[in-house]
Amino acid sequence: MVTSATTAKPAPSSPSRRRLLQASLAGMAASALPLTGRAETYPARPVTLIVPWPAGGSTDRHLRALSEIASRHLGQTIVVANQPGAGGTLGPGTMALNAKPDGYTIAQFPMGMLRIPHMQKQVWHPLNDFTFILGVSGYTFGFVVKADSTHASFTDYIEAARKTPGGVNYGSTGNGTSPHLLMEEVAAAAKVQLNHVPYKGNADLMQALLGGHVMAASDATGWDKFVDAGQMRLLVTFGENRTRRWPNVPTAKDLGYGVVSSSPYGLVGPKGMDPAVVRALHDAFRKAMDDPKHVELLGQLNQDAWYRSGEEYARWASDTFAKDKALIERLGLAAK
Repeated sequence: MVTSATTAKPAPSSPSRRRLLQASLAGMAASALPLTGRAETYPARPVTLIVPWPAGGSTDRHLRALSEIASRHLGQTIVVANQPGAGGTLGPGTMALNAKPDGYTIAQFPMGMLRIPHMQKQVWHPLNDFTFILGVSGYTFGFVVKADSTHASFTDYIEAARKTPGGVNYGSTGNGTSPHLLMEEVAAAAKVQLNHVPYKGNADLMQALLGGHVMAASDATGWDKFVDAGQMRLLVTFGENRTRRWPNVPTAKDLGYGVVSSSPYGLVGPKGMDPAVVRALHDAFRKAMDDPKHVELLGQLNQDAWYRSGEEYARWASDTFAKDKALIERLGLAAK
């Protein structure tokens, strides 16, 4: 017996089934779109903040605390990534060259970013390759020695340098940083030769001083806990006025050197960021700056708030970049 196969006719498609099929196909097409083709509410994932100094220093302490507060206002975690090197320029410079301008990678912008390009040619431009988000604070700089140092005062230290040219050294957080340049200004004014030893950041520098690997250190207030603990002696500060915390310590201006430095810093992202994303970051960090815990921390670090909007910060950076060119040239440190 031969059995013949028969083909059944398909049932007519109902309107509801057609609509379901069309919706399914539309969903598949949407899922095949690249991520850049979809609308995304910022921020949809954690933000990375590059701190271009080793962990444990004063800047790291400050920005970790500020980021924790800002995370609550932003609605996403802000993760601090330490990327030290090149006097604080390695991290921001690498970000400018490699990070997408989507607001998920930002960085601290130290003063060295506006000075080192005058001293060494860079593949990034300090103004054109960044989006300025807001100004945050400025340092109080000081000069410290170990508590058992033979230099009881800054005058003692300078006199020792005068007696043994090149035989007296100090460390800083890197070539072209404010702690380095302000000591170069002092040395020029005092007509002495100092041996500069650069370090990656405050944490490394403090350990080198405590270990006796360097005679003195010029830096921001990462030395505060060591001074208060009696391990280091603060010889001079470099603000316009004496500090509230150490009022008996003279300023460089008090000693007749005329060197004043506060080195403001803020936050930046890569060039080309969406203004709405910049505004979201600005607002979160601006609110964090006013938080009582942040205000208390600035007091501990002996730093003042230095708020600038993104536009104000960009103008300040442009003016400072031009002005500091003259300083670098006067100190004989300009790139040949």
